[in-house]
Amino acid sequence: MNDLALLLTPEGRALLDEVRDTAPADELAVATRLRRDHPAELVSAALGQARLRQRAAAKFGAADAGRMFFTPNGVEQSTRAGVAAHRAERFKHLGVASVADLCCGIGGDAIAFARAGIRVLAVDRDPVTAAVARANAEALGLGELVEVREADVTEVDTGGYDAVFVDPARRGGRGRIFDPEAYSPPLSWAVEAARRAPRAALKVAPGIPHEAVPADAEAEWISDGGDVKEAVVWFGTEPGLVRATLLPGPRTLLGKGLPDPEVRPVGRYLYEPDGAVIRAHLVAEVAEHLDGGLIDPTIAYVTADGLRPTPYASAYEITDQLPFNVKRLKALLRERGVGTLTVKKRGSAVEPEELRRKVKPQGPNSATVFLTRVAGAPTMLIGAPATPPAATALP
Repeated sequence: MNDLALLLTPEGRALLDEVRDTAPADELAVATRLRRDHPAELVSAALGQARLRQRAAAKFGAADAGRMFFTPNGVEQSTRAGVAAHRAERFKHLGVASVADLCCGIGGDAIAFARAGIRVLAVDRDPVTAAVARANAEALGLGELVEVREADVTEVDTGGYDAVFVDPARRGGRGRIFDPEAYSPPLSWAVEAARRAPRAALKVAPGIPHEAVPADAEAEWISDGGDVKEAVVWFGTEPGLVRATLLPGPRTLLGKGLPDPEVRPVGRYLYEPDGAVIRAHLVAEVAEHLDGGLIDPTIAYVTADGLRPTPYASAYEITDQLPFNVKRLKALLRERGVGTLTVKKRGSAVEPEELRRKVKPQGPNSATVFLTRVAGAPTMLIGAPATPPAATALP
């Protein structure tokens, strides 16, 4: 709290601007120089904050991160700006004009809500975190739309708000927490708080079991740039609906309740569904669009004879199908002059780096090898990325 207070002074803000681009290797020299004219505590706080801002740029963009304030946990646990903006737009589309943001952290979601024109009550019980959230709203010119309150979220009356958003803490002293009832607050409390509101969204880990999603809720899995970021349990939308959303875009695939695709021989093309599609159990929807099937009943690779456009899976043209054998792979790669080898795996215990060391790829060409199972047998599929024709209709 004292560090933040120092940084909010005119001297602190000026010093933050001065050390903005300091590289880690230069910190000692910069600190030594600045301590001649500034208190050591302020110099240390400014350099620490500059380091956090540099890390946060990947989540918030350089422009916002350069004005915001962070804590180490805040950088680690805050929502990526694009994901938060998507959620805020969904709330806005649902007619939400005010939201109680419970467990607001450093204010990443509150900022997105406010930028969508939604009035926000942002609540966090940690005094430093709440102070940082307040400073961030002010720094980005959103103070009039964001009220930050230091309080226990279980004691906050949310009755006057159109919606509730809860982002429970999913990390403890030993790292990530996988049991939803061990979240802080527990998922069961968050669900009850959501049910009392006209609309609600609960941010949860993407690995949440489908059976843990309440029957009266919608479940959305979100990826950003191909990386699965989170799952969201929505109330006040369409109970039972499952969706996968890919950012940027957004592209949203809705579940149809299809049965698992049939297993078929490997065709000319292999499709690797986006992680959000896999987590949402919507591989069957992708397979239906591609007129494809699975290579194995337990593996989320879709195979098809045709190349079709879809934003929900990456396409590869398969040239070879071999039983798993490192010597045969090494010989094939040498024969084709493959020096750049991309290794993907699903259903294999072999580590990609271990395989690269063994096959020692050399040459001007590139290839992709999939270590997987085909009809239960350990298999290597070799190919290269394929570019589908321009989309005419997407699922």
